[in-house]
Amino acid sequence: MGAFWESLATSRSKGCIVSCREVWSLLAPLRGRDMDALNQSTTFTSVFNSSCRFDEEFKYILLPVSYSLVFVVGFVLNAAALWMFLQMRLWNPSTVFMFHLALSDFLYVLSLPTLIYYYANRSHWPFGLAACKIVRFLFYANLYSSILFLTCISVHRYLGICHPIKAMTLVKSRHAHLVCGMVWCVVSVCLVPNLIFVTTSRRDNDTLCHDTTSQQAFDEYVDYSSVVMVLLFCVPFMVIVVCYFLMARTLCRPRRGLSGGKQGNASHQKSIKLIIVVLVVFAVSFVPFHITRTLYYTSRVLDLDCRFLNIVNFTTRSPGRWPVSTAALTPSCISWLGITTAPK
Repeated sequence: MGAFWESLATSRSKGCIVSCREVWSLLAPLRGRDMDALNQSTTFTSVFNSSCRFDEEFKYILLPVSYSLVFVVGFVLNAAALWMFLQMRLWNPSTVFMFHLALSDFLYVLSLPTLIYYYANRSHWPFGLAACKIVRFLFYANLYSSILFLTCISVHRYLGICHPIKAMTLVKSRHAHLVCGMVWCVVSVCLVPNLIFVTTSRRDNDTLCHDTTSQQAFDEYVDYSSVVMVLLFCVPFMVIVVCYFLMARTLCRPRRGLSGGKQGNASHQKSIKLIIVVLVVFAVSFVPFHITRTLYYTSRVLDLDCRFLNIVNFTTRSPGRWPVSTAALTPSCISWLGITTAPK
C-alpha cells in the first residue's frame, strides 16, 4: 500500500495528470487480495447474518462430546428396547406406540456419527448434499414423531383410566398400528419442504451443512417452520395437557369395586409414572427447544443486536439441542419402568 502512495506522489511531483486507468493499474496488486478477502467474508456472513459473525467455537467441543454420549447410550438402550418388544408375543396398543417411538429414536441415533464428525471437524461436511438433507430430516422426523407417539400413548392411557370399558372394547392393536402409520405419513409429508430448504454452502475451504436454509430463503423457512411447530408441537402438547388433567382428576377420586384392587392400583401407579416421565421430557427437552429456536429465528428476521444474536445462537445450538438429543432415551426409560404393560 505504501508503494502505491509513493508512486502517486512521484507522479504529482512531476506535474503529471494521473488518469483513472493509471490509478486502476496501480491498485491491481491490492485488488486481487481485497477481492479474495471480500469473497471469503461474503461467503461466511451470508450463512448467518449480513452484519454479525457468530462465535461458535463452543460447539466444536460440546456437540461432539454430547452427541457421542447420546449415540452410545441411545444405541444400546433403544436397541435393547426394540429387542424386548420383538420378543413379546402379544402386543397391546401401548406396546405398539412404544415400539414405533423406540424405532424413531433408533433411526435418529444412527445418524449421529455423521454429525459427530461434522462438528469435530469444525463444521466441514464431506458427505454431500443428499446426506446433509437426510441427516437434518431425521432430526426433525425424530423430534415430531416422538411428540406424536407420546401423544398417542397419553391419549390411550387417558382412555384406559377415564373410559376403561371403551378402551378395552374399542381400542385394539390393529388400530394402534393404523394410527402409527398415519403418524409416519403426517410427519413425512410435513417435512418434505424441509428437504427442499436444507442446503450446503461454502465457507473458506469448508462445506457447511445447514440445519435451516440459505440466507436468501430464511424468511420463507421461518414461516414454514412456524406452521410445522403449531401443527406438530403446540396442538399435541395441548392434547397431552388436557389428557393428563383429566387423568389426574380421575386418579384423585376414591376408587371402588374392582378398580380399587391390586390390578387397579398397579395400573394407576403406572399412569402416574407415565405422566411424570412425559411431562419431564417436555419440560426439559421439547418446550425449551422450541422456545429458544423461536427466539433465534425471530432475532435473525428482525436483525437484532449482534451480541443478543450470539447469546440466542449459543442457547439454540448447544443447550437447545442437547436435551432434544437425550429425548432419544425416552422409550427406554418408559419401557424399563414397565409403563407399557397396562392397560390392555
